Amino acid sequence: MPLIEEEIVIPEGVQVEVSPPALIKVKGKLGELVNDLSHTRASIELEEGKLRVKYWGRGRRAKSMLGTIKSILKNMFTGVSQGYTYKLKIVSTHFPINVKIHGDTVIIENFIGERYARKAKIVGRGTRVKVQGEDIIITGIDKQAVGQTAANIEMATKITRKDLRKFLDGIYLFEKRVGME
Repeated sequence: MPLIEEEIVIPEGVQVEVSPPALIKVKGKLGELVNDLSHTRASIELEEGKLRVKYWGRGRRAKSMLGTIKSILKNMFTGVSQGYTYKLKIVSTHFPINVKIHGDTVIIENFIGERYARKAKIVGRGTRVKVQGEDIIITGIDKQAVGQTAANIEMATKITRKDLRKFLDGIYLFEKRVGME
């Protein structure tokens, strides 16, 4: 079976450690991320200022796996050097929505007049959530954790069995950007 490989340049100010089979530790000015990519069956080697990713295979599937690994590594580099910020908007037309953060949970009260509170989990240790008026701001260095936290909050306010043209209430993602706020 043929071998395809790709080189990824490590940016300035980022230190990378690779442990066999594919445990990656990335350190930067904002913190440290660890990711285990051994399930991909790729070989990742550290060379002078570069990561060499090798994958045994051919065709679209092998190229897509190599592209996925490359994206994960680049997102880790960006996260530890700049961070990520996602913003969500609280939209309420019928009843005012109250949003509170308690530990690793976002509590959404009075959503469309419901008596019970809806809850969304905050994923990752370094993910921070704060409420500023009608906005919820999620920041962190792990793009996957920040994105999953935003998705959890959005899904907690998903409306079913109502006319979505009339009931616009919910919490919706409106901005994604690189950089901590």
